[in-house]
Amino acid sequence: MKCPFCGKENTKVIDSRPSDDDSSIRRRRVCEHCKRRFTTYENVEMHPVVVIKKDQTREPYDREKLKEGIFRSCIKRPISIEKQSKVLDEIEAMIFQQEEKEISTNLIGELVLDQLEQLDAVAYIRFASVYRDFVDMDSFQKEIERLQRNKAKKKHL
Repeated sequence: MKCPFCGKENTKVIDSRPSDDDSSIRRRRVCEHCKRRFTTYENVEMHPVVVIKKDQTREPYDREKLKEGIFRSCIKRPISIEKQSKVLDEIEAMIFQQEEKEISTNLIGELVLDQLEQLDAVAYIRFASVYRDFVDMDSFQKEIERLQRNKAKKKHL
């Protein structure tokens, strides 16, 4: 790290701690040449993710769209905003852990369904009805039966 005062590259970290919001690391440094002190912040660099939609068009990943879909599925359900936000954060972490620059809406939808299935069956069905584009009652019934089978399997394990 170059000293902002004298431009020399010999600086030493004298203190490190998380920033106030825990989103970065605050480092106090001292220049070994001019002895002046300064602070740097280390942040995680997230690579931009592009979402491939069903029609093969591409658009930048938008957390707000994902949030809206999850929160809309949970309307009038006994699910706190904190739990919904935790689900959103977990899904987003999985998206960025893919280490791919592009991700399909299909994969994002399946990640959401996996999380909602564990959280609340009604929220799951609501999201699935939009995501899987249910067209009739049979579509709903098949998904409910699949959900019940999964629940029964997990109960026996």
